Amino acid sequence: MATRVFELAREIGVTSKVILEKCRAEGLELKNHMATLSAGLEATIREWFSEEVTQTAVETTGHVDLQKARADARRSRRRKAPPKPVEESEAPPAEEAAVAEGEAPAEAVEAEAPVAEVVAEAPAEAAEAEAPPAPEAPASPAAEEAPAPVAEAPAEPEAPVEKEPAAKKHERPKKPHKEHKEKEEEKVVKPAGPMLVPKPAKLKGPRVVRVERPDYLPPPAPRRGPSIGPGGSIGVAPPTPQRGGGRGVAPPVEEEEGAGKGKRRTPRRKGGRSADSGEQLKEWREKDLAERSERLAAATGGLRRHRASVGGGRTISTGPQIKSGKVELDEPITVKSLSAATGIKSADFIKKLMAQGQLATVNQVLDRETAEMLVVDYEIELVVRHAKTAEEELVEKLEQRPRNEMLPRAPVVTFLGHVDHGKTSLLDRIRNATVASGEAGGITQHIGAYRYDIEGRHVVFLDTPGHEAFTAMRARGANMTDVVVLVVAADDGVMPQTVEAISHAKAAGVPIVVALNKVDVPNANIQRAMGQLAEQDLQPREWGGNVEVIQTSAATGQGIDTLVETLSLEAELLELKAENDAPASGFVIESQMSQGRGVVATLLVRNGTLKVGDILLAGRSYGRVRQMLDSWGKPLEQAGPSTPVEVSGLDEVPEAGDRFYVLDSIDQARATAEDRKQWARTRSLTAAPQRTLSDMLSRIEAGQSNEIRLIIKADVQGSVEALTGTLGKLGTDEVRLTILHAGVGGITTGDVALAEASDALIIGFNTVADSAARQEAEAKGVDIRLYRVIYEIVEDIRKALEEGLEPEIREETLGRAEVRQTFKVSRVGTIAGCYVTDGLVNRNAKVRITRNNIVIEDGRDLDSLKRFKDDAREVRAGLECGLKIAGYDDVKEGDILEFYRKVEVARKL
Repeated sequence: MATRVFELAREIGVTSKVILEKCRAEGLELKNHMATLSAGLEATIREWFSEEVTQTAVETTGHVDLQKARADARRSRRRKAPPKPVEESEAPPAEEAAVAEGEAPAEAVEAEAPVAEVVAEAPAEAAEAEAPPAPEAPASPAAEEAPAPVAEAPAEPEAPVEKEPAAKKHERPKKPHKEHKEKEEEKVVKPAGPMLVPKPAKLKGPRVVRVERPDYLPPPAPRRGPSIGPGGSIGVAPPTPQRGGGRGVAPPVEEEEGAGKGKRRTPRRKGGRSADSGEQLKEWREKDLAERSERLAAATGGLRRHRASVGGGRTISTGPQIKSGKVELDEPITVKSLSAATGIKSADFIKKLMAQGQLATVNQVLDRETAEMLVVDYEIELVVRHAKTAEEELVEKLEQRPRNEMLPRAPVVTFLGHVDHGKTSLLDRIRNATVASGEAGGITQHIGAYRYDIEGRHVVFLDTPGHEAFTAMRARGANMTDVVVLVVAADDGVMPQTVEAISHAKAAGVPIVVALNKVDVPNANIQRAMGQLAEQDLQPREWGGNVEVIQTSAATGQGIDTLVETLSLEAELLELKAENDAPASGFVIESQMSQGRGVVATLLVRNGTLKVGDILLAGRSYGRVRQMLDSWGKPLEQAGPSTPVEVSGLDEVPEAGDRFYVLDSIDQARATAEDRKQWARTRSLTAAPQRTLSDMLSRIEAGQSNEIRLIIKADVQGSVEALTGTLGKLGTDEVRLTILHAGVGGITTGDVALAEASDALIIGFNTVADSAARQEAEAKGVDIRLYRVIYEIVEDIRKALEEGLEPEIREETLGRAEVRQTFKVSRVGTIAGCYVTDGLVNRNAKVRITRNNIVIEDGRDLDSLKRFKDDAREVRAGLECGLKIAGYDDVKEGDILEFYRKVEVARKL
């Protein structure tokens, strides 16, 4: 019968868990303690856990008579008592004989004591000697302990020490004297362990090469499995720390079988091995080396890091991983920064750009559209963050400061109009100064700013050039003004540049006051001029409109006071206010380099008070205000809101239209100016944003705008009127079409400037753009479209407007079904058994329920649709089906179910 694990464990004196762990460590899988063992495996386990205390020689000592030994013990105790003179006279000879007879067994047992390493106290052994005699059948340990009380008498405590060398040499013990031989035949006591035990040999065990941990390292953490002790024996208990610092693990300490309560735990004795132990040791050595090789092969990064630190391994460098999803990036975007943010190689971006005909380097600045195009194939959503400049941070800081009391300020008025219509002469009449004769050819070359005081009212006038070459300058004047005065000559009427001026004023969103000048000339035609103004959507108040038209004459002074009063009333309606007690801020009107004075800039203070000595930041220039003059050239110490002044002290010439601020420190001004210069250099490398029709539509779809702005130039006035009338009818409430300017002639730089300022599209019919206009349009990203046929213009604009319209949602009927029968299913609801009368029933369609031609439910979805027992995607006419309406169970027999879906249809104009 096969032996089970728990039976063998009970027999050899260990736990089943220890046997199972040992077998797993040796590569033998046993399920549990009930597993059966083969004969070979049982023998192997017995050898692993053999009692190494087994004697290596057969005992040949004589059998000890326990009764005689007890009598000797009693005589020994009586000998320790005080002697009696008569009764003890013959005791010594008998006592010596008894001791001599028991001396031989004692020596034989004590000779084996070093192997068993048993140390017992005399009182405990004496108590054991008085116990009843044990039978001779039990195992060898019990038989060996029997003569122990006689052997370890108090008279000879040093006997085990004296006999230890003889025991180690396994010498045969001395035989007892023949005269003490018992009548009965001697019985040879043999151990219960294996009989064919070879001569004990010292085995060092398999040599293990410790690859993972050097010998000089501290002992590793305890691990389960076999451990090799100092003497080569294999233990199964968990390792315990050693005082000697060795790498081995102390063998387990167990109690011997049959030991009493007084016995102490003793370690096992080093025993011998069987004859085939060499082959098993070789097998164990091979298994151990194989296990270590597998652990080294499956080592994680710790060993690799160790190898890399000592230079023994090769590190593999991997490039950045390509990201996916949302990637945030700050402006300006370069090829290098885009590569770093997305993990895509710069060479891939450059190849794509070259495929599109654009030569680029890693430092090439890209616009947002190009950057999004480069990463669209990698499923990356690019989020471009607008990097705030130092100037923008400064503006935010100034806006967050506590506000002082707001007081009314003077309005800023700009004079616009056609060349030689009398703008400067009219302004000269207002301020009683003669400046028109000082200009080149009587034409204003630079923006002039003047402050006019009349009856306690203040008005600031900006005089801008009136011819086409300075259209951009006029646009800047319109952007910084509060009210526009449109000067129209009564004899010439509305001219092309007058129309442009109207377009600039409308684009700026400022009110317009018309000064009808030169009414005193003989050929003046006031009614014609007013009619032309009405054609430009400037309806005079006299004709029922909302535009003030003041008849003036710069030569006679007619209507000057009325004009100033009207401007003051307009300013009151606007409720213009500003802070007086605050750091100054405003605009640069014009600037130049003056000999002897350096940089001279004309500034318009919009808020706060500017003082001499203030630290000034104007665009990319900075400095300290050294000198300040008013409009008449008089020095000033300070200037309040709506005051034009001329200052000097800046380090370089600022650009017209730049904002200026007063700061606290020169270092802050210098840092902000340098940042502005760097930003300007970076932006100059970036392609200008294109103002194309598709971009306008994209903004409309994104909800950023609902308007398309156009500038129309044609060869003749008839074409202009035809285009204006036709295109003006295409606009809707959702997408408006605004014609900023329509004129006759070629496309000029003035048209490009207006398109840039207004974000408009230029359309040319039978006309072209000059070289200067083309270059400026390319630089500023203005789209110019040239046509030869009018209907092509109309079709393109109509398509663009239609794309901006929201699609129309329509219902498309799919089919109808009649409810023939209903079924109520628990935990499901009401199932409708239907017959499809026409069309089809679709699983994803909407359902409208009608009863007696009255709609009782609409917009429901289908939970399920089945044809017999199978799920169906659709069921056609003439077939039956079963369906469940989502969230609705009040279906009756005879109801009509109408199935439909909603589709988007593009709208047409």
